[in-house]
Order: sequence, then structure tokens, then C-alpha cells
Amino acid sequence: MSQTFEDKALYRIRGTGGGWAFSPRDFLDLGGRPTVDSGLHRLEKRGEIRRVIRGIYDYPRFSKLLDQSLSPDIDQVARALARKFRWRIHPGGATALNFLGLSTQVPARVVYLSDGPDRIYQIGNTALAFEHTALKESGIELKESGLIVQALKSLGQERITPEIISKIRAWLPESLRSKVLADTKTATGWVFSAIQQITQEAVHG
Repeated sequence: MSQTFEDKALYRIRGTGGGWAFSPRDFLDLGGRPTVDSGLHRLEKRGEIRRVIRGIYDYPRFSKLLDQSLSPDIDQVARALARKFRWRIHPGGATALNFLGLSTQVPARVVYLSDGPDRIYQIGNTALAFEHTALKESGIELKESGLIVQALKSLGQERITPEIISKIRAWLPESLRSKVLADTKTATGWVFSAIQQITQEAVHG
């Protein structure tokens, strides 16, 4: 029996494990735009996916503890918008610090630097802002690399302490350390030096 667009789309969506945000553009390999649009609309009506903002959906994560769906993952929404409009983006400094657990403030405004236009989207109680800028770290591929580079630059060289290095190392999965090191080799000298420390095991302990 041939699979419908909805069957194929659901297989892809459920394979993400929850929290993934996407736009119709992410499914154009499965059908024409009218098919994709109507298929996603039907999946939303069935409660399989959730509409976050116009043109962006997500596969909600569910909390058994709270017995409800969690709020959309802002980083996933930002990356879905970037794919939709073909922008390159990096998290702003304060946003990167928050994602890495180096700032305990809950931001009401999450900022991404972008080579696209200035835009602001309201996601629940959070303002998701894209600020146009010349992206110096344009060669960075991994989102983890972008987060670390922007967090370090936001802190500044004089505030990079052994404690900061240790916290970022604990956040970064061991399996990604060599990839992040290779991905950031063109970063500013002191930033790359800090990343070298982050991606190697502590000499003591």
C-alpha cells in the first residue's frame, strides 16, 4: 500500500524525538507545496503537530510530570525560520550564555544574529528577535560551536576562568568535542585557545 504524504511526514517528525520545529519547506521532497500545506494542516487538526506561528509548526515535547505539552523550543523555532528563509544565524551572546547554563536569567527576549532582515516573532511569552549583522563566523557548521563561540565572545577574554571552561566542557557531549574543535579553527585566537581547553580532558581530576 502506498504511503500518503501524512504517513511519510509523520515518520520523519516522530523520528526527531520531540521538540523539532519545521516549516513546509522541510517537506518539499515529499510532495508539491499544495500537498505539503494541506497535509500539515490536516496533521495539525488531528493534534499530531502544533502550529507555533504562521508557517512554523512543532512536534511538542510532553511532560509526564506536568501532564501537558511543553512550550516550543525557541532554538528549534529559530532554526526552522532560518531554514525557511535561507538565513544563516548565530545566537547572540546573552542567548548563548543562557543556553549553555552560564546565565540563570530567564530571557524575555532571545536574540539571534542573522544575515537576513531584522525580524521579531512572539513565541508565547518570549520575543524571538533576529538582528541583521555581518556574520564573521560564517564557516561554523555545528550549532554547538556557534553557541560556544558567541558565549565566549560575550564574556570576553578576561572573564574566561577555569570554572567557565569546566562548565562548558560539562555541557558539551564528549562525542562532539573533536568536531567542535575542528569546526572553530578559524575563530579569533583567544576564542580558539579557550575551545582547545574546553575540548580536552582536564589535566587534573
